[in-house]
Amino acid sequence: MAIADGPLDGEALLSAITDAMIGLHERYYHRPPVTAKCQLMGDDLLACVLGSVYTDVEKTLIEIERAPIVQDNRNAFQRAMEGRFISAVETLSGRAVVLFISSHNIGPDLEVELFFFADPP
Repeated sequence: MAIADGPLDGEALLSAITDAMIGLHERYYHRPPVTAKCQLMGDDLLACVLGSVYTDVEKTLIEIERAPIVQDNRNAFQRAMEGRFISAVETLSGRAVVLFISSHNIGPDLEVELFFFADPP
């Protein structure tokens, strides 16, 4: 994920990070989220919201009231992927991420990735 012209900013950065989040989900879950949007919240917070992230297997487990299994699996995946998510954001933005928070919700089917940056650009 090398950037030939240096770090991105503005809409180009948001678009590239959105694409990176979609790409990571597609690679590891073998399907992209249906919706994805990243937004800067001030100078130090990047929020990415992904919609309809659950696989058919996870949806089936939720339907048969096994949501805790899905939540545990997703939580484990997010912990395992933390370094990859942070690396993508740091590479594209040229900024250090000091805190990463990830959460997901069964209904509505949403996932939120929050990246807190060290210093303003």
